[in-house]
Amino acid sequence: MTSCRVLIVEDSASLAMSYAAQVTQAGHSVEVCGTGAEAVEFFTGQQVFDVVLLDLQLPDANGLDLLKDYAAALSDTSVIVITADGSLSRAVDAMRLGAYDFIVKPVNSERLLTTVRNAAERGILAREVKAVRATKKKDRFHGFVGDSTLMQAVYRSIENIADSGATVFITGESGTGKEVAAEAIHNSGRRAGKPFVALNCGAIPENLLESEIFGHVKGAFTGALENRIGAAKEADGGTLFLDEICEMELKLQVKLLRFLQTGMIQRVGASKPEAVNVRVLCATNRNPALEVAEGRFREDLYYRLNVIPLQLPPLRERGDDVLQIANAFAERFAREEGREIDGLTPASRDAITAHSWPGNVRELQNTIRRSIVMGSGPELSVTLSAGPVSPPPGEHSGTAAHAPLPDTPSQHGGLAQFSSMTMDSIEQIVIAQRIEKMDGNVTKAARSLEISPSTVYRKLEKWNAAP
Repeated sequence: MTSCRVLIVEDSASLAMSYAAQVTQAGHSVEVCGTGAEAVEFFTGQQVFDVVLLDLQLPDANGLDLLKDYAAALSDTSVIVITADGSLSRAVDAMRLGAYDFIVKPVNSERLLTTVRNAAERGILAREVKAVRATKKKDRFHGFVGDSTLMQAVYRSIENIADSGATVFITGESGTGKEVAAEAIHNSGRRAGKPFVALNCGAIPENLLESEIFGHVKGAFTGALENRIGAAKEADGGTLFLDEICEMELKLQVKLLRFLQTGMIQRVGASKPEAVNVRVLCATNRNPALEVAEGRFREDLYYRLNVIPLQLPPLRERGDDVLQIANAFAERFAREEGREIDGLTPASRDAITAHSWPGNVRELQNTIRRSIVMGSGPELSVTLSAGPVSPPPGEHSGTAAHAPLPDTPSQHGGLAQFSSMTMDSIEQIVIAQRIEKMDGNVTKAARSLEISPSTVYRKLEKWNAAP
């Protein structure tokens, strides 16, 4: 006999205890709840049930609505609907919404146990089929393209962690697809269909980041002209993705840690905290352990976030994936630009394969788009840029090479040279000189200029991608 985990959702305590006694005696483990609100907590929690016995008439909810609203969370669960209403229409509605079977009260003991056993076996078979499919080589997966061994491992990891409620720390060089991975985790799990809210901690001024995450009340500070719920509340029931988490200042890291530990947020200027149900995913292109060692990131927060680590490989280590991705981008951008192409030229394929792609997939994307826009003819000829469009591999430890330095004012007449230059050109000169002074360390250069490293990276990308 197959043993399984069973959730009984029944508002009548006597009936619930009766079902639980029979199911437990048959060798299954049981949880019991009596309201729709309690059922939702189980549906969206970390426990995974093989079978749910669901009463349609609950004091605070309609069972059919629960089936509809939480279809994603119950996708791997066999739901058996139990009701006193034996109408065919409700049975059909329940089955259309994904119910495995339909039992009318009063419930016969033998019928109950037979249905639970069959439902459990059906769930086990479905998971085995899913596992077999997972072992098949994938060349596309939730926004990713590539069938290399490294990416197959990433795909399996995402599938394994998708249904968990644990926090995930995604690391990898800039341009490797960390936000794509976060969305894949969200869309592969039981929170799919609920909000996915992404926030780039490096793109928001430090004095506004707390408000962006936790919200604020009207009048909390200068410029707070209306109430704001914040990203954490906006993602309630779904997933909150914090990109460039290592850019967060230490004082705000304390508040984030408290939120992760309690599940409560407090808007800036509010007097009372409020509960939210979100799964937190975060990412960085730095080495988080090094950030902790150098005192820029709290150790307790790091261990709280790094429950499940996920490392994305750089493009240069993914073998033939680079050509698959290039072809996918070429088809997409040609379609968007109204251009017909027959593929890449042989010389382009050789160049793409030989290039180290320090900017990873983002650099490849920009290169293909530029080639589509600027090129002509049936075959796509790809011209690689002279310098990296994103920080190269060294950035993972805070060091990165940069584009060749432009001519500086000191070389051509001192500060008077600035009078004929644009602000963008002046910024380019100052940043390039500071990076050179810091031996190519972009993070140190940015901090010495009192700006965010992510700002420097974006400017380097813009300057190097320009014709």
